[in-house]
Amino acid sequence: MATLFLVIIYMAFISLGIPDSLLGSAWPVIRLDMGASFGFAGILSMIVAGGTIVSSLASGTLVQRLGTGKMTLISCCLTAGALLGFSMAPSMIWLVLLAIPLGLGGGAIDAALNHYVAENYKAHHMNWLHCFWGVGATMGPIIMSYFIAEHNSWRDGYLAVSLIQFALAMILLVTLPLWKRIAEMRAAERENLHLSQDQDASELIQPVNSSTANVLRIRGVRPTLIAFLFYCGVESMVGLWGASYLVTARNMTAETAAGWISLYYGGITAGRLITGFITLKVHNRVLIRCGQSIALAGGLLLLLPYPSLILVGLILIGLGLAPIYPGLLHETPSRFGREHAAKLMGYQMAVAYTGTTFLPPLFGLLATQTSISLLPFIALAFILLMLLSSEKVNHILSKQTESKVSLEK
Repeated sequence: MATLFLVIIYMAFISLGIPDSLLGSAWPVIRLDMGASFGFAGILSMIVAGGTIVSSLASGTLVQRLGTGKMTLISCCLTAGALLGFSMAPSMIWLVLLAIPLGLGGGAIDAALNHYVAENYKAHHMNWLHCFWGVGATMGPIIMSYFIAEHNSWRDGYLAVSLIQFALAMILLVTLPLWKRIAEMRAAERENLHLSQDQDASELIQPVNSSTANVLRIRGVRPTLIAFLFYCGVESMVGLWGASYLVTARNMTAETAAGWISLYYGGITAGRLITGFITLKVHNRVLIRCGQSIALAGGLLLLLPYPSLILVGLILIGLGLAPIYPGLLHETPSRFGREHAAKLMGYQMAVAYTGTTFLPPLFGLLATQTSISLLPFIALAFILLMLLSSEKVNHILSKQTESKVSLEK
């Protein structure tokens, strides 16, 4: 039953990924239809991101009050309703207003499902969960391009995705009792085994400052949040500005640059699929460290003047980033305590979306004033800051382990 239920969670994450890539693929048609400026898509994107950050911050409290199942159902209905509104919006002001519930729904689903999987499933499921987000993000432009090409209507594309979301909401409604049942079953298994199979001695440490009101004061939480900030910063910055860098600084054609950036995203998706199998044998902490090292090597290759090595560098960055985000999320309950996991998951999502929302535009301003040739250097700086922050958490955990061993002796 738990495995079949996991399929529903995967479906939910596919549906979460689909809307994330719709606006960009539909905007060339939307802006002509609505008479909007080319850059107005950035404003809509930031409104969606703002709603996502707000709902992520509130998700811990809402999950505790409503439960993950109800939270996911309500968020899915909110997202489906916003997408339906997009399909019927008569003017740009309606798109601006509808972007708010779209962001609120997406952020709540993201944080709630990440917490549920981290709490109740093994590490490989977290990697595959985010792999399925990539599947959804790939499906979005395909769906939209079909309706634009065959029906000359971006509105029908949004309507189709809205119907997919409503269908998922019906499935979530029918399976609502299973959420609590599966969680209780997993809790009983943990109680019987006393320790889940993918925990180690360091995870037995009780975090200091354990009051739920002071979760940000738990040792290791703040550097973890910094790691999330710079992870999402480098992932989205390379994705947003990578093609412009290749065209402007490396004299490639736009078509070639777009193809190389698709390989970067392919590296992330494929990497998460592969990492899901590797986590059956290798601990999350090792995979996170290896991923950061691979991403760092890929960033260094971007500095070299050889086109083939630049391609290798982009793929390596994608492959290196693949295990980091899901790995850090899955470590949350074991590192900081299950009683804090829901709230911290929301904080981590909020900081992650902050990195996605603000760091790439800030680089864009920097590149405008200086040169886009700085991209590899800034990417390396972000990767290095992420690595140092993550290693600081590992150092704290190691010190706590040593202290616990000393007390036991």
